[in-house]
Amino acid sequence: MFPNIPLHRINWPTTIFLCATFLLTVIGVPIYVWHFGIDLFQIGLFLFYFWASAMSITLGYHRLFSHRAFKAKWPVRLATLLFGSCAFENSALDWSADHRRHHKHVDEEEDPYNINKGFFWAHMGWLLVRLSCRKPEGVNDLLKDRMVMWQHRYTHIIGVVVGLILPAALGYWWDGWVGALGGFLIAGVARVVAVQHSTFFINSLCHTVGKRPYDTRTSARDSWIMAIFTFGEGYHNYHHSFQHDYRNGVKPWQYDPTKWVIWALAKLGLASELRRVAPEKIVLTELREARRQSERKIAKLAAAKADAACPYWQKTSAALHELSEAVAKSYAELEKAVADRVTVSKEVLEKWRMQAAELLDALSHAEHAHA
Repeated sequence: MFPNIPLHRINWPTTIFLCATFLLTVIGVPIYVWHFGIDLFQIGLFLFYFWASAMSITLGYHRLFSHRAFKAKWPVRLATLLFGSCAFENSALDWSADHRRHHKHVDEEEDPYNINKGFFWAHMGWLLVRLSCRKPEGVNDLLKDRMVMWQHRYTHIIGVVVGLILPAALGYWWDGWVGALGGFLIAGVARVVAVQHSTFFINSLCHTVGKRPYDTRTSARDSWIMAIFTFGEGYHNYHHSFQHDYRNGVKPWQYDPTKWVIWALAKLGLASELRRVAPEKIVLTELREARRQSERKIAKLAAAKADAACPYWQKTSAALHELSEAVAKSYAELEKAVADRVTVSKEVLEKWRMQAAELLDALSHAEHAHA
C-alpha cells in the first residue's frame, strides 16, 4: 500500500480500525438490513449520533478548541468532548495539534495532510502511517485545560462506551438483541465511518475541487457540496483566509449550521466572545484576490494568443482591462476607508463584492473561450 514507507512506521491500530469499520459498514450493515430490516428508531438513532458527533468535531474540535473562535461554558465543552470521542478522530488535543500544524504549514512538507502528497494521503493516508508516539505541539493552551486533558486520557474508552456500547444498549431496549445489533452497526459503526470520511473530505476534496475567491496562494477551496455534509465546513478557502472567524459561510445564502448553533448558544448564554472578521476586510480580500488573478490571467491570455489582431480577442481584452481597472479603483477606495476607519455601507460593500465576482467570472469565461 505504501511502498516507500517502512512497515514499522504504519500505525496498525488506526489502520485496522479504519479498515474494519469500513468493511462492517459496506458488508455487515446491508446483511443486517436484508435480514432484519430497519425502522424509524434505528434511523433516528443514526441521525442523532451523526449530528452529535459531527457537530462536536466542527463546533468543538475545530472552531472552539483548534481556533478559539469563541468561548463556551462547561456543558457545551463537555458535550463536544464526549461526542467528539464518539467520532474516533483522536482526542481534541491531538486533533487540534494536527490542525494547527496544518494551518501553519499548509501545502508544505510539515503539513500533516499535505495535498501535494496526493489525494489519498490528504484524505486518510497520513493517519495510516502516523507515529502514535508523536507529542502534540503548539497546544500549550489546551495542555492547561483540565477538561481537555481528561478527555485526552480517556478518549478511546469514552468513544467505545458512548459511541458504540450505548447505541447498542438503546437498540436492545427498543428491540432486544436484534435492535442491539442494529444500534451497534448503524448508529455506531456506520455512523463513525460517515462522520470520519466527511471530515477527511475537507482535507482532500476541499483542497482539490472548488473556487478560491479569497486566496489562490493556498490549495484550500470553497465547496458548497461539502458544506452540506460537514455542517458548513466546506467553505474552506474562506476559512484558510480567516481561520479565527467562528463562521465559515459568511454569505447569507451559504449553508453553515455550525455557525447558527454557535450563534444560538451565545443567545442562550452558553457561548461568548464570538470572533468575526469585519465585512470591509472580507470584501477587501475578495477585491485583492480578483486583482491578483486578473493581472496573472490577462497576461497569460495575451501571451497565449498568437493572433493579437483578432477583433474578438481585442474586444475581450478591452472588457477585461475595464473590469480590472474598476476593481482596482474600488480596492483603493476600500483600503483607504479601512485605514481611516470609515464605515462603509452594506450596499457599497455588496456592489464592490459583485465587481470582484464579475471580474472572476469574466476571466473564467475568457480562459474557456481561448483555451
